[in-house]
Amino acid sequence: MKKEVVIVGGGPSGLATSACLNLLSIPNVILEKEDCYNSLWKKRSYDRLKLHLAKEFCNLPHFPHPKSSPTYIPKDAFIKYVDDYVSHFKLNPLCCKYVESASYDEKTKTWRVVSKDTNTGEVDEYIAKFLVVATGENAEGYIPDVPGLETFHGSVLHSSQYKSGSKYKGDAALVVGCGNSGMEIAFDLANFGAETSISVRSAFHVVPKEVIHMGMVLLKYLPLKLVDTVVNLFRGLLYGDLGKYGIYRPKDGPFFLKATTGRSPVIDVGTISKIKSGEIQVLPEIKEIRGSKVVFSDGKSQPFDAIIFSTGYKSTANYWLKDGEHLLNKEGFPKEKFPNQWKGKNGLYFAGLARRGLAGVSMDAQNIANDIKKIFQCCCN
Repeated sequence: MKKEVVIVGGGPSGLATSACLNLLSIPNVILEKEDCYNSLWKKRSYDRLKLHLAKEFCNLPHFPHPKSSPTYIPKDAFIKYVDDYVSHFKLNPLCCKYVESASYDEKTKTWRVVSKDTNTGEVDEYIAKFLVVATGENAEGYIPDVPGLETFHGSVLHSSQYKSGSKYKGDAALVVGCGNSGMEIAFDLANFGAETSISVRSAFHVVPKEVIHMGMVLLKYLPLKLVDTVVNLFRGLLYGDLGKYGIYRPKDGPFFLKATTGRSPVIDVGTISKIKSGEIQVLPEIKEIRGSKVVFSDGKSQPFDAIIFSTGYKSTANYWLKDGEHLLNKEGFPKEKFPNQWKGKNGLYFAGLARRGLAGVSMDAQNIANDIKKIFQCCCN
């Protein structure tokens, strides 16, 4: 089948790119391996999840959130927002289409994309002038190779499989990872009466959502370094020294780290209060596991009933992209740095791989659609 643009991935990145292309009357098709679009939010997110940033920073292109929406949008409301987006822009993602390979033909100057229907096993081939990799930053959950993990007697799961702390009441639960998901899952577990611990490997910034919101607004008017200074000042006044609880602050500021590494600060949902009260115990990095006991880097060990790995995700583009994979690093992210990471070569584009959240998704989608439009205009002139 011939298509002008093939988009691989039916999450917010792929949907946003398709919407922008539709507005420019550029034919396109979305191939999604799951049985629904926006599957990360619909099938692999925990119940209490909310957008960590204010809604003004979380729009998809050309579709602001309703004024009646809360500032921090909960999971169900965001799912409805994306459903409304699909309906409004008349998007038609093809689900259950697992892309096996995508290769570039130098002679015809086109991309050959091979997909298999996961229901019927039928194989389809798409020929396109442009290919958009929109499989997302969170395509596949990552669990590190911990020595002895296979001997653990309790339950082990990745944060993408976690739904609620209700099933862990009274259990000793260990969350591994101190990012936004890890800290929020720890909070949720403690709320449901689990004996909760969180394993922290490195220094990180934790900031109240109101202070992060303030910082993002200030960035429009003030230098990044000054904003980081203000944010750290407020953080210190609100939390005091968290080092005595096992939480240490990086040398560089939160917005500097976000801009240079893509690593987001942790937005506190109440976890710090529970750490200070002793409801959540902060533990160092895991060294090994022996049966039901987890041994930490300080030599101490504790028994646990469950381990939830909130250790991040990886892109899967390297699995199937056969020409253009040299543009990606081993984690499947573009080697080119933001803000130029969205464009590859030979009509290849990357959407939603900038580690800039939904604002980055929106920027990528509009850049890609406008660039393809320019190429069309050049070809027609």
